[in-house]
Amino acid sequence: MIARTLFSGGLAAFALATAQLVPVDAQAQGKFPERTLRLVVPFAPGGVNDIIGRRWAQDLSKVLGQNVIVENRAGASGAIGASEVARSKPDGYTLLIANTTTHVLNPLGNPKLGYDPLKDFTALGIITLVPTGVAVHPSMPVKSLKELITFARRNPGKLSFGSAGTGSITHLTGELFKKLNGNLNIVHVPYKGAGPGLTDLIAGHIPMYTPTISPAPLEYHKQGRLRMLAICAEERLKAVPDVPTAPEAGMPDLVVQAFNAIFLAPGTPQAVVDVLHQANQRVLANAEMQEFLRKAGAEPVTTSSPERATQFIQKELQRWGPIVRETSAQ
Repeated sequence: MIARTLFSGGLAAFALATAQLVPVDAQAQGKFPERTLRLVVPFAPGGVNDIIGRRWAQDLSKVLGQNVIVENRAGASGAIGASEVARSKPDGYTLLIANTTTHVLNPLGNPKLGYDPLKDFTALGIITLVPTGVAVHPSMPVKSLKELITFARRNPGKLSFGSAGTGSITHLTGELFKKLNGNLNIVHVPYKGAGPGLTDLIAGHIPMYTPTISPAPLEYHKQGRLRMLAICAEERLKAVPDVPTAPEAGMPDLVVQAFNAIFLAPGTPQAVVDVLHQANQRVLANAEMQEFLRKAGAEPVTTSSPERATQFIQKELQRWGPIVRETSAQ
């Protein structure tokens, strides 16, 4: 529902579908850009945010006809890099590839963060959405979300779910699942990252996991090493067409999509924002870029805009606020 509402625009997507990675019209863009741009990745090299950011920067440089260098500014769950861009000169030459952690979870969970996710940035657009899912070990006697709910109700406190860490989007997926079903008594087991939790699920050390969808859990599902009960999105994934969406499985409100988005410093001139928005649209409309993103486990968003991105983040903050507060109070 969220993705359709904010990122609808089939005609716009069709019009952009044949776009090529060629420089934007110099006359239309005025004097911007005249020199190298910088994309700040607020996480360490090698992660999904970094991988997507580097490819996006590579393609953006082709469209703009200027180099776009990538700099990793990791630390404090992305807050260090995000803060740096928030304080940068509002000229469009410093960009940030941010995500749900930097612009939703950090602000909700840390009142002393040092930046406001809306006031201290100029949104350029959401570039990808990545759903989470609900998975169980094959030994679990359940084959659907309804059966999992029934099992949890009959065995209060005996079922646990793993996540990539306390306060992560995967943690909140599990908490939302519990809340939507009458506050199920399922114990949370936080891990230091997605990899360790997934490994423990495969090994049978935990019965349930709520992963961010990526090639690894999808491949394990195909191999029968885990059972993916549902994808927390509105549409089935082409990679695993046998797995129903949470709405199809009877939970219409269990739609959880992490995002990657591009931001600029607050006060960036509208003319510069317009040039970068146009360039971003061309990058995301490219078929090769879309294929790259899908292989990385992300769904490209080809119809976002500064306005839609801001609206999306506002709704995510409103949606997750109560759950983050409840979780923090536990």
